[in-house]
Amino acid sequence: MRARHLVLAATLALAACGGGRVTGDVSKACMSAGRQAANASLCSCVQQAANQSLTAAEQRRAAAFFADPQRAQDTRQSGSTSDRNFWTRYRAFVTRAEAMCGAG
Repeated sequence: MRARHLVLAATLALAACGGGRVTGDVSKACMSAGRQAANASLCSCVQQAANQSLTAAEQRRAAAFFADPQRAQDTRQSGSTSDRNFWTRYRAFVTRAEAMCGAG
């Protein structure tokens, strides 16, 4: 009986958080980028890292990098203070995603 309650509790917990999947701008961009390694589990994990590292506006900006890698390069090379500050936070997000998701 106790095992049945544990299974029920685990099932309810997964259902409450979307079956273990986290969606957002980064997750959607990850899934639609057409990369061979992309899958729902990995992209959900990357979204979790984004949620912990970036604001919603920064997540939208980072999501654009999946479709347009040149935009990331332009941001990295930009001389603007706001771009440099964003790039620092973006790199922290990438490092976190690699550590959490094994995406490196």
